[in-house]
Amino acid sequence: MKLAVPLCILIIAWLLVPVVSALPESQQGLKLYGAYAVLALGAVVGLAFRRGRVVFGLLTLALAYAGYTRIAHSTPADFYARTVFAAACIFVPLNLAGLSVLRERGIFNIYGMQRFGVIVAETVLVLWVLWSGRQEITAWAYSPLIATQMLAASPIPQLGLAAMALSVVVSAAVWTLRGTPTELGFVGAVIAYVIGIVGLKVPQLFPVFIAAGGLIFTIAVLQETFRMAFRDDLTGLASRRDLNESLMGLGGNYTIAMLDVDHFKKFNDTYGHDLGDQILKMVGTKIGAVGGGGKAYRYGGEEFTVLFPGKDLAHAMPHLEALREQIESYKLALRAPDRPPDPKDANRHAGGFRAAKSVSVTISIGIAETSDKLATPEDVIKAADKALYRAKKKGRNRISR
Repeated sequence: MKLAVPLCILIIAWLLVPVVSALPESQQGLKLYGAYAVLALGAVVGLAFRRGRVVFGLLTLALAYAGYTRIAHSTPADFYARTVFAAACIFVPLNLAGLSVLRERGIFNIYGMQRFGVIVAETVLVLWVLWSGRQEITAWAYSPLIATQMLAASPIPQLGLAAMALSVVVSAAVWTLRGTPTELGFVGAVIAYVIGIVGLKVPQLFPVFIAAGGLIFTIAVLQETFRMAFRDDLTGLASRRDLNESLMGLGGNYTIAMLDVDHFKKFNDTYGHDLGDQILKMVGTKIGAVGGGGKAYRYGGEEFTVLFPGKDLAHAMPHLEALREQIESYKLALRAPDRPPDPKDANRHAGGFRAAKSVSVTISIGIAETSDKLATPEDVIKAADKALYRAKKKGRNRISR
């Protein structure tokens, strides 16, 4: 499902190539500047949401497209065309792969200056080669890495082929590890660019796929922003904002449970906030896997909500009881006092982590369902919250209704 958006954009781009090629002379401006417009739109969105990696990725694509417009009608043997084409095959995919690996650091800061500086340095290098006529550098870029007839037939320098293959592998690996929309956007943009370069001789294919890469980036930023607004970063659960929107669409019967980690402040004060975060992650993971059709949300702090749309209290109770038991029985290991912060430390005590103490936590749960007296989601939540208070008053680690 995550792949649907970039895949659809790439398919539509492929279908649009002959359509764009057939545009009349009166619409030549669209052919020339359409890709710039899409890239500019992506840059505006990236700047608005401070997605520096995407902005610099779009800048890289824009420079590649600017180079293409200068060499589109040149002969392959032309020194200018060969130099620009080699740079486009090598620098652009490596830049995109590098940006996919880096963490988001914003734009107008030292990190943004460094990343922008790399792009400027590459551009200056290409311009210097062109102005100084250093044909030996261009020849070196086209030097074969492997002596094979199959690769020799390709107009793309082998160094460029290697850079493109590496960029696809690296960006895909980063997305596999992180799984965010932005990382997937880099995968889609890299693939769009590779398709554009490989099919450079096909009329209008390169501009269309540059625009496709820009559109993939733009949608990735919007998806990432949506994820940040409706997902809790620490636990990965849906946020309270998402809960509020879900409550607005409720109708008929439903059950709401309010859950709270018992003595959470005591854990924080005793063991520190790092362990507190580990506890919330563990509890969030368990709550997120609750059965019975329940959807989990982080309500705030150490409090969580589970919504059972279309389910009554009798249906939800056994699933919540199973959840309470799972969390109660889970043992969270503590770092041994003599364990060094660096696990590679040569003086690390063997088995120190296994010998460390462990802690367990419990949760209290309040549950309520719709009725004649509880006709709105706000009423049900208030009732579940009161039930949660009763569960804590009775000794915690229990469900109250």
